[in-house]
Amino acid sequence: MMSGMWKTGALFLALVLWSAPALMPEGTGSGAAYAAVDTFEFETDEQQRRFRRMSDEFRCPMCQNTSLTGSNGGVAEDLRREIYLMIMDGKTDEEIEQFMFERYGDFVFYRPRLMWQTLLLWFGPLLFLLLGGWIIVGIVRRAQQNKVQEQVVLNEEEQARLRKLLDTVKDSD
Repeated sequence: MMSGMWKTGALFLALVLWSAPALMPEGTGSGAAYAAVDTFEFETDEQQRRFRRMSDEFRCPMCQNTSLTGSNGGVAEDLRREIYLMIMDGKTDEEIEQFMFERYGDFVFYRPRLMWQTLLLWFGPLLFLLLGGWIIVGIVRRAQQNKVQEQVVLNEEEQARLRKLLDTVKDSD
């Protein structure tokens, strides 16, 4: 009797697991992110590879840190369709990237372009550190120069008296 229940339970579990993706709302399965990507038909495998690579490299403007491939948002779907159409029209990767940059700015790239703003972002902290070190060195040097200048300057009478004292010390040796 127990073995029959196990078989029935296992069969029921298999049926539930098999049908679970079909019962889930649209856009919630683990393969849902690629479902929209896979609906496009390409003439060559190279076009499909370019499309997948570019969809992975561009960030969805509406989603928090999600690629176009991983997003089911309306904007992501529109951008995937736009990329598909540009690839099918024979546009180069650079032309597609330029289109995305002009439309959405640098945010859409996971790897931003190398521009002066990007360089400032990466090297700005180093520049501030070097500037701070330069300022500290300048302050220390000025303090040392001021100490040298602050040494007591003796007038002629004091110098004569000092010479006399030094001469007496030399004579006593």
